[in-house]
Order: sequence, then C-alpha cells, then structure tokens
Amino acid sequence: MEAIPFHRPLTGKEEEEAVLRVLRSGWLTTSKEALAFEEGFRSFLLQGAEKPQPDLFCLAVNSATSGLHLALEALGAGPGDAVLLPSYTFTATAEVVRYLGAEAVFIDIADDSYNISPGTLESALEKLKKTSPGLKPKTVIPVHIGGCPCDMAAINSTAKNYGLTVVEDTAHAFPAKTGDGQWAGTCSDVGVFSFYATKTITTGEGGMVVTGRKELAERIAVMRSHGIDRSVWNRYTDTGASWYYEVVAPGFKYNLPDLLAAVGRVQLGRAMELLAMRQKIAERYDNAFANQEALIIAPPGCAQDRHARHLYTVRLRDAQQRDTFIESLRNDGIGTSVHFIPLHIMPYYRDRYKLNPEDFPASYQRYKETVSLPIWPGMTTAQTDRVIDAVRRALKPK
Repeated sequence: MEAIPFHRPLTGKEEEEAVLRVLRSGWLTTSKEALAFEEGFRSFLLQGAEKPQPDLFCLAVNSATSGLHLALEALGAGPGDAVLLPSYTFTATAEVVRYLGAEAVFIDIADDSYNISPGTLESALEKLKKTSPGLKPKTVIPVHIGGCPCDMAAINSTAKNYGLTVVEDTAHAFPAKTGDGQWAGTCSDVGVFSFYATKTITTGEGGMVVTGRKELAERIAVMRSHGIDRSVWNRYTDTGASWYYEVVAPGFKYNLPDLLAAVGRVQLGRAMELLAMRQKIAERYDNAFANQEALIIAPPGCAQDRHARHLYTVRLRDAQQRDTFIESLRNDGIGTSVHFIPLHIMPYYRDRYKLNPEDFPASYQRYKETVSLPIWPGMTTAQTDRVIDAVRRALKPK
C-alpha cells in the first residue's frame, strides 16, 4: 500500500500552463507576473476583510525568511536592540534577528495555546528590564502557529504600551482571520507570508510582505533588489527606458521570479477551495479523535472558520509515548512531523543566551507531547481514514 506523506502540494494543469506561459514569454525573472501576483494578493486581502486597509502594500519576495529580514531592516533593528519572539517557532523567525546584529529574546507560549499571549509577552519584557537593561526592546514577532492567529488586538495593545513595533510571522496563516475579522498578517506594522512547498498556497519557494506603511514598503522594495532605485523590469521595458540606475543602500537579492509568481497567481485563485479541503480533513480528524482519552486535539480559542489549517497537531497526554507513537505511524506508512523543536534548546541559541529547557516550560512541554499529522489538499477520504486507523492502533495499550 502506498505510503501517505506528511505533505504533498496540489498543483495541476493550470499551474503547468502558467509556467509555460512565462517560459514562452522570453522574460523569466521579476516582472509583470510578480506585479500581478502582488496586486492579486492585495485585492484578496482588501475584499475579504471586515475593516479593509485601503493603504495596503504587497511586495513579493523569494521566501518568508527574506520577508522577515526585510521587515526588520526597514524598521531599523540592529545591534543593541532586542527582538522578542516565541521559542516555539521555526529557526527563520530568529535567524533574521541575528542577521542584523540584534538579539533574539524568547517568549514562552501560553499554557492553553501554541501561540504567545499578551501575558507571556509582558512577562518577557519585564524580565528583560531586569536581566538585560542594556538592550532596547525594539520589535515583537508574533507567530500564528499552525494557522491559528494570535490575539493580535491584545498583543498590539501590549506592544504599544512598551513602544514596540510588531511584525507578524504569518507563514502558516493564509487565509486565516483574527477574532475581530481581520486577515492575519494585516494587523500590525508588517505581515510576512510564506508560499513554501508545504504552505496553504505555494509557489515552491516564495513569500509576500504586507504593510500599510508607505515608507516601509518603499524601503523593502529597494532592499529586496540590491538597494537599486529602479527595478530591472522598469529599466529594460518602460518607454524611454534607460540603462542608468543608482545603488542607494547595500541591499539583498530577495525578489520573486515570474516563474514562481505565475504559479502563485493560480494558487491564489484557488485559496478558498484549498482551505475548504484542509478544513474537511480537520473536521474528520476532530470527529474521529474526540473520544480518544490519550489525545488532546486542536487548541481552544480558534474557530474553524478563522483557522488556515496549515497544521493538524495532536498532543499525547503521556509525553513519554510521543516517539513510539511516531514510530508506529511510520511503520504504518504514515508521514508525520513535529512542530516545533523550541529554539531555546537548539545549540546556537542555547549556548549564546545560556538557556535551559525549563526556562520556557510551556514551549518545552508542548514540544515533547506534540505530533503533526498529514493534512493537505487532495488527501482522499480513504487516506484520511487510514491515518485515523493508524493513530488508533498506535494508541492501543501494548
């Protein structure tokens, strides 16, 4: 029987035709496809929001990591600054802080969630005052883990009280809405989305930076392309185009090529369809596992109609059984993953900041008990039921 992978992207004829269209156009790098993808993404966010921001800028980049780097650079993060972020996240969220010479200050997640809360943020800020008075709190990066948005209204309020800017790591959360009906990623100074192969829509590799602040958008637009004041597309194709350009800053090579943007445009048009497929799988899992005493399923406080369902995580009440549970599923041909190994136990951050596993107890406990199950558009009911049956077998007393 064919194994069921942890993830498989759903692409088809439309994506193939989009790529061929670009290949045949004679222009493969960033140009009109990327511009159209940016405009399409902006339109999506404006049309579906309960309180749309008319001044919304969308900038396509080659990864969400690049987008986070650009966001922090535009906000002025650097040496002597503290950027606060959850330990319970992927390394990209923290590594971009170190790119700029700023210091990563970790926050524990809430006891009843995979996300940070205003309380855990405030606790981290008060601790920082006492332990590192030489560091200036600069920015907080809430991460919408698994596609369930943080409480952005409350986090923004806390951030404002402490004079912090806010960058949403929205890699998991498109299309997801916060409790007040806003799209995740549009509730702060900057939001950064991911279109990596496993994400809810994909370009293979890629991302989008979203901001309502014009000055940040202008800085990000320049810095994503070597710090040059004009785009390649502009220099070579505009009426009266000139070869002349100026380097106004030492920028980066973070632009999204048209080949990938063309795939993104197709996926964007299917975003709600792809979400509905994920929701259907999640509902089937929820119903199947509701009476499994050995499991704790999706965290509370995230309504189904506001969740992007990037991940479907289960928590084992007996954390000591987590690894044997994963092994049992693997023996049944079911792919799994663990989201996440907390950054404070990773060698680089552990050693740099002299951290212990118990320093962030909720993050460490969640890591020890959590498994992510397959959930991807195109999974059949039969495949979903195979996962359910494998989970039940893995939980049977030996």
